[in-house]
Amino acid sequence: MANTVDVSTVSNSLGVWVCALIAVSIVLIQSVLYVRLAFRNAEKVGLTKQQCVKGLRSGIISSIGPSISVFVVVFGMAAIIGGPLTWMRLSMIGASATELSAAQVGAQTLGVELGSPDFDLTALATSWWTMSVNGLGWLLVVALFTHRMEKLRQKIGGGDSKWIAVLAAAATLGLFGYLSAPNILAGGGKLAAVLGGAVSMALLSNLSKKVNWLKEYALGFALIIGMVAGTIVG
Repeated sequence: MANTVDVSTVSNSLGVWVCALIAVSIVLIQSVLYVRLAFRNAEKVGLTKQQCVKGLRSGIISSIGPSISVFVVVFGMAAIIGGPLTWMRLSMIGASATELSAAQVGAQTLGVELGSPDFDLTALATSWWTMSVNGLGWLLVVALFTHRMEKLRQKIGGGDSKWIAVLAAAATLGLFGYLSAPNILAGGGKLAAVLGGAVSMALLSNLSKKVNWLKEYALGFALIIGMVAGTIVG
């Protein structure tokens, strides 16, 4: 019991909250600067201010579905690794399943289970470290290779804008197909979530041809419908 109390006290201490606040504040500042930069340079790519506002609103609406799934995980995750780090990691990455898996791997490295009575301060530190290192690879790839991606894309596409569009669409379909395949094979609620989201998105996209305003909200609605379908069947 002492170990559990110590872990909870340390993981939710003021110092950790301050560190998390600094990190999340940086993310918020970067987001504001990014949006402002996008609006300032919109005309250079042929976009009007109204189109930018419309795109920003669509993005906000579409983010509701994924945010709900993250919000549900927050409570269980915070109880195990502490509120500050949960807030910080999910504000930066947003992949709750990935973060929980990393924390579990860190704990299992010491031969204990995440959240078990044997989960002491050493295991907590190992879980935190594993979660941080797990996200490091993404940051390095972005820092080292993002500025080269456009040249690579143009080289692969051979300068043909139509071929580049087909390539981007194929890559997107492959990515989401890869992410959906395990859920389809799992059946049950996961399969229902995939089918519910796919069918509703197809119907909403078709309906949006007649109801113009629906284009902005179709993805958000489809995500919520898929989650509801998965919950009901699961």
